[in-house]
Amino acid sequence: MSEKLKIKLSIANRVYPLTIEASQEEGLRKAAKNIETMIKQFEQSYSVRDKQDVLAMCALQFAAQVEQKSIDKANVSEHVEEKLIALNTLLNSHL
Repeated sequence: MSEKLKIKLSIANRVYPLTIEASQEEGLRKAAKNIETMIKQFEQSYSVRDKQDVLAMCALQFAAQVEQKSIDKANVSEHVEEKLIALNTLLNSHL
């Protein structure tokens, strides 16, 4: 059975207690740090008064990154598939 950890993460001046798998700790801490960094960037770049707005902007930014990676991966997969088909055709013509 995997070990459970109780940790506290601070995001936007709020503390969130979590019970997690030990293997998740590093990723969650890095994610919280990235969110805090992005919050500071948005607060410096824009005159945002409400933390809710800053958090919404962070969520949109991270979601957009995930979606773009998914699109990029699909494009790469399509390109690789085309190359494999061409290679297979070339090999078949020589057999």
